[in-house]
Amino acid sequence: MPNQLRDAVSPYLRSHADNPVEWRAWGSGPFAEAVERDVPVMVSIGYSTCHWCHVMARESFSDPEVAAQLSAGFVSVKVDREEHPDVDSSYLAAASAFTEGLGWPLTVFVTPEGRPFYAGTYFPPVPVQGRPSFRQVLDAVTDAWTSRRGEVDATASAVQEALAAGPSSVTGTAPPGPDAGVALPGRPELARAVARLAAHEDREHGGFGGAPKFPTAPAQLALLALGAGGDDGALELVSRTLARMAASPLRDPVEGGFFRYAVRRDWSEPHYERMLYDNAQLLMAYSRLSVLDPAPLADPGSAAAPGPVPTSATQEIAADPARVVAGIADFLSSRLRTADGAFGSAQDSESTIDGVRDEGGYYRRDAAGREALDPPPVDDKVLTGWNGLAIAALAEAGARHGRPEWVETARGAADLLLARHVTDDGRLLRASVGSAVSEAVATLEDHGLFASGLLALSLATGEARYAIAARTFVDACLLDDADPRTVAAPSGGDPVLVSQGVALSSDPSEGAYPSGRSGVASAALTLHQLTGEARYRSVAERLVAEVAGSALDNPLAYGAAFGLLVELEAPLTQLVVVEPSPSARADGTADGLARRARGLVRPGSVVAVLDEEALVAFEHAGFELFAGRSAPGRVPTAYLCRDFVCRLPVTDADALDDLIVLD
Repeated sequence: MPNQLRDAVSPYLRSHADNPVEWRAWGSGPFAEAVERDVPVMVSIGYSTCHWCHVMARESFSDPEVAAQLSAGFVSVKVDREEHPDVDSSYLAAASAFTEGLGWPLTVFVTPEGRPFYAGTYFPPVPVQGRPSFRQVLDAVTDAWTSRRGEVDATASAVQEALAAGPSSVTGTAPPGPDAGVALPGRPELARAVARLAAHEDREHGGFGGAPKFPTAPAQLALLALGAGGDDGALELVSRTLARMAASPLRDPVEGGFFRYAVRRDWSEPHYERMLYDNAQLLMAYSRLSVLDPAPLADPGSAAAPGPVPTSATQEIAADPARVVAGIADFLSSRLRTADGAFGSAQDSESTIDGVRDEGGYYRRDAAGREALDPPPVDDKVLTGWNGLAIAALAEAGARHGRPEWVETARGAADLLLARHVTDDGRLLRASVGSAVSEAVATLEDHGLFASGLLALSLATGEARYAIAARTFVDACLLDDADPRTVAAPSGGDPVLVSQGVALSSDPSEGAYPSGRSGVASAALTLHQLTGEARYRSVAERLVAEVAGSALDNPLAYGAAFGLLVELEAPLTQLVVVEPSPSARADGTADGLARRARGLVRPGSVVAVLDEEALVAFEHAGFELFAGRSAPGRVPTAYLCRDFVCRLPVTDADALDDLIVLD
């Protein structure tokens, strides 16, 4: 049968459509074919901007002899990990039983019944430094399948049982497990976690640990929240890290975005793909830093920030957090924004220069040198959850920095997803490219992160419809109102994995971006702030309590959960600025109050600036925070509340400042 990827939604799958390999897309069909032929399934998982995925495609999957071997003895399935994260998570957990060096491309050999029995990552075309060639691996798997089937079945059964028990049973690590009750850590426990992070700080080059070095944006946001709550040590730690990153080769000084990671501990030799999730979260981080520490970032050449001295142009940009913010926002709005207004998942690391594929060559040139080149391609696959991160970051940063065009960009993406990624019966979808929508089920991540983005947009625009939609998506994940722990994506897990008994019950990993559980918990906590409904806070507390111990022990790996622990420990702060209705708004009188309000960065806080007409819409929709608020005498008025108990309203920006300081 011919390669079947030409009509796939995923650009990554379509990039393999011309391979001689007889690829199948993910689904039940390939496994039925494998049963009929009595051959194993080879599942190859990657994504569009994965460098070694490109390499293996050129070296092995373009080789007719390799293709013939695969056709004779296997059913070959190609999976985009970004389109099917459940498949990726389950097979990564299975692969951990066979290799410690997990990554992509991920190569998994599976029985026709769907049980993994061997796995690895990149395999070269010839043996290299003890790593077998891909053809040797295929030979070994074929030999085991034909002559030692009993061993294969035993291994597959053991892996399946471990997956059913949870990923920790495969890797051998202790499961996080719920803490007793919903008791959450206080300031002393959070401070000890910061000390653990500080112990891993690279004081010479910034960041945490050695090489390779990642931005770990969720942990940076958690440290910023602690700093905003008065932990000076946490603020100093994150300020050093963000300063060094901004002045390092990890940041593209021409187009503003950050690369995925650096090969060396001094942030040099970046792995040049630029991911939507990294840049969205870093936009939020630098935006908050610009308020918490408005002084110029540490001079990268000073004793306060030792290490190689960056170029003068990079120093100039890094010295001003607001310029870093603008650079990231412009990158998201220009490079990653799709033709119809949403955001693609990533920009590739490779481009074609002088007829040759070049890793990073485009990015190593200055602005003038890039003008004659085509930029690396963008994977224009629109992912609901990742778009939620970008919507939240652009909405928050745009409101804070007085950049309405960023808020409008966030609005455009949100409106597109609400129109295209929501079915007539209200179900959320995960991915699309243009008008083509993937059959992949929406995950818990999609529901939580998109809901959080819509809530941020609602607070930035004053439009209740976004908060109403967010509440709908969170409520859809609460499967049992009597038990707030019963939280799952309403569509369930991937149907093929579920039918085969190898679906993971949850995937709490979140070193790069929030897990689905943290995404839902964050959205639920904001809904509690806006509605006053205790059930939403209960959801957030229970979801975070389940991984609280792991988050305190390893904040880098559980950064979003760690940040939620900070938010939950802090007292609730609600700041509402009510402007006169648009038809009667006094010219410029609300600007001072709105600017002061939107500059508030504090854990446990929400800020809303809206007019009286919008206020009515929120109140009628059941968002109790806005009940009884008004702008008496057509004068802009600010209400500062602590745990839903509000101080007397003020109409003067300086008076609001005084209230915030005293609060």
